[in-house]
Amino acid sequence: MAQKTSEKGLNGAAAPVVTEPGRVRNVVLVGHSGSGKTTLVEALLAATGTIPRAGTVTDGTTVSDHDPAAVRQQRSVALACAPLVHQDVKINLLDTPGYADFVGELRAGLRAADAALFVVSAVDGIDEATTALWEECAAVGMPRAVAITRLDHPRADYDGTLEDCQEAFGENVMPTYQPMLGDDGQSIAGLLGLVTLRVLDYSEGYPPRVGEAEPEHLNPIADDRNTLIEGIIAESEDETLMDRYLSGELVSTDTVMTDLEKAVAKGNFYPVIPVCSATGVGLDALLDGLVSAAPSPLEHDLPVVTGVDGSPRPPLVCDPAGPLVAEVVKTTIDRHVGRVSLVRVFSGTLKPEQVLHVSGHGLAERGHPDHDADERVAHVYSPLGSQLREVPYCVAGDICAITKSGSAETGDTLSGKEQPLLIEPWTMPEPLLPIAVVAKTRSDEDALAKNLGRLVAGDPTLRLERNVETHQLVLWTMGESHADVVLDRLRSGGVELDTEPVKVPLRETFGATAKAQGRHVKQSGGHGQYAVCHIQVEPLPRGSGFEFVDKVVGGAVPHNYIPSVEKGVRSQLERGLVSGYPVVDLRVTLFDGKAHSVDSSDAAFQTAGALALREAAAAGQVTLLEPIDEIAVRVPENYVGAVMSDLSGRRGRPLGSESEPDGVHSLVRAEVPATELIRYAVELRALSSGSGTFTRTYIRHEPMPLHLAEAVRKEHSAK
Repeated sequence: MAQKTSEKGLNGAAAPVVTEPGRVRNVVLVGHSGSGKTTLVEALLAATGTIPRAGTVTDGTTVSDHDPAAVRQQRSVALACAPLVHQDVKINLLDTPGYADFVGELRAGLRAADAALFVVSAVDGIDEATTALWEECAAVGMPRAVAITRLDHPRADYDGTLEDCQEAFGENVMPTYQPMLGDDGQSIAGLLGLVTLRVLDYSEGYPPRVGEAEPEHLNPIADDRNTLIEGIIAESEDETLMDRYLSGELVSTDTVMTDLEKAVAKGNFYPVIPVCSATGVGLDALLDGLVSAAPSPLEHDLPVVTGVDGSPRPPLVCDPAGPLVAEVVKTTIDRHVGRVSLVRVFSGTLKPEQVLHVSGHGLAERGHPDHDADERVAHVYSPLGSQLREVPYCVAGDICAITKSGSAETGDTLSGKEQPLLIEPWTMPEPLLPIAVVAKTRSDEDALAKNLGRLVAGDPTLRLERNVETHQLVLWTMGESHADVVLDRLRSGGVELDTEPVKVPLRETFGATAKAQGRHVKQSGGHGQYAVCHIQVEPLPRGSGFEFVDKVVGGAVPHNYIPSVEKGVRSQLERGLVSGYPVVDLRVTLFDGKAHSVDSSDAAFQTAGALALREAAAAGQVTLLEPIDEIAVRVPENYVGAVMSDLSGRRGRPLGSESEPDGVHSLVRAEVPATELIRYAVELRALSSGSGTFTRTYIRHEPMPLHLAEAVRKEHSAK
């Protein structure tokens, strides 16, 4: 049973605690930015008495958007958990950002949830990104419902939005309530239950007056009610029910409601509920629906677990008495508390002062190396916006927070010390917008590295790369807004930094064979330096690397100085010849030279080797090479032409397109220079109304067009 615990949190508010998974509902709110998700969460919290009024908790801070970055951006930028109690059931509402840049926060919310509530504005309708999210939930069998919000807006169009939802989301998306107009004939002041035939009257405020439908209400809803009941019965486990219903048998309301709840929990039916956060319309109907129809953790599939070595383990069972298995779905850094980890408990019970084993998957390419450690949990909290309210335990199926963990990162598994386990990771999109960051001063370099490490550990959609060719520190992000938030958090942490244009790792090579002499003859302070070498440079096929060949005869260059020439050549290859980029794919042959019995030295022949290569560059044809990536762009069919045209404008070579099995999307493949893809993550989103995604893979370097190469050379010369 759910009850109020007497334990107090950091801000003094009591938190709900449950003792059994069947009394928990974990629901993630999904929808585009501006659909009203956060406003709806706050209205539900206020309606259940969890907070004194919408938008605040007891300390006056906002419930969901307490993150300073969210305040500055005027939108949600991070996942927030807001638990409430309704009908003795704890509902963990997981509010996710609606902007595509913060898809990592959305994926974390989906991982922690057992059902998804799609929030759709009656003003703005459906966008391509929301449709893509619906498909993503469908792929994993996530139960879904739809709340159509902002019904009080002058431009609200409930009927039109409902039609859009049915067109975008497909079959079995059906309204379970019909809006009823108030006395003014315009505002929505009530709801009529299409199954229960109960009227919810909000004309005097929330909570509503409940009554039975009048006869005049029934004719206008007859068709919608019949369609709804037939849709519910079609999903019934009773195979005879449809025949009985069509033959005229009266099916009881209780039977229909039971089948409705089962169909929703199984992900086969998607009820639509009209809701208005400002007036309270539909809040109780939505809460009732979440309690009765959203699956409990006992009904939802649990992730696969293995031993930390990858060995198989039995499937998890959502049992508070079972072995402890939990997952860190999100890690953040709080200015006052430090590291805060949002945790979904899948098995067992998480308790304070418990020694846990922390296991992490290796994502070294994103700054997440493998790690295993034992550490003690000091306290367990129930989060509510910026509040952390201490609780005595967190059972299987519930969500909680822990603080000050020394090693736990987003995606890590928490398990018992005696039986360490590892949860199968969830899929995260690849960050594709690079930002080059640089500390303003040397004293800021350590702070930059430390704070970047913390942010990358908490956000799997960030990737940190120190490019050895361009010598830049590159932060790969999901988009401009994501980058702005990351940079803002770095600066608010006291790091002074700048950004600079991202450099693409170009390379140089020879376009033709050339011969040259390197002569280093110098007299200084009675000590001379003498070395002369003759080399031939030949281009090699792409990817061949570097070859050094010794064809000296007669001891013109003493044997012990030949490695010195090679060392000098290699050093110059790394520094570049005309544009400052590494030189690749060539053979250097040393065929002659001169030495002095006294003044020759290792250093002199190194210098001569480097000079010879520079002379060959001046005499020969040095070509600038640029990296070529193969990209695969996934977009709805109606954007294929625009995408292919755009790729051609980026000097891309189309490889073709193919329709995907869903019949809605196509995959466009092309080879495109990496210099044309630096901001492609942003530009594709604008081109495809947020519906396009892409992946990229390096395939080779090839010559850059002469006019572009000349511009690079001029820029290098100017520096």
